[in-house]
Amino acid sequence: MASTIDELTINYEEDGLLKVKELDKVVLTKGAWSTLMYKFQDWDFRKEEYGPVKYTIRRYQKRNDAYRQQSKFNISNNKQAKMIIDILENWISEEEGAEAEKPDTTDSAESK
Repeated sequence: MASTIDELTINYEEDGLLKVKELDKVVLTKGAWSTLMYKFQDWDFRKEEYGPVKYTIRRYQKRNDAYRQQSKFNISNNKQAKMIIDILENWISEEEGAEAEKPDTTDSAESK
């Protein structure tokens, strides 16, 4: 069990074969509850090679000095990843547009 964020990994080896190969890891949040995003590949037994790149977001809770995975969300291909990116970019643009349209309240009656 990992006791630090640096020790967390999704590498998975069985019978001397690395079945899940972690390619990259980014820490999104730290603390008692930590969120990490991983880039990885699964071993394809039929082709005897690693399959396409996939992505996963994992939530860990640190309890008794050990991180335990509590949830995960897998992004199975680049098409799905791009759809998620597009949706988030649209939502963020809408929010930023709404923020820009709010009236400026810095000129309150007190400052006049």
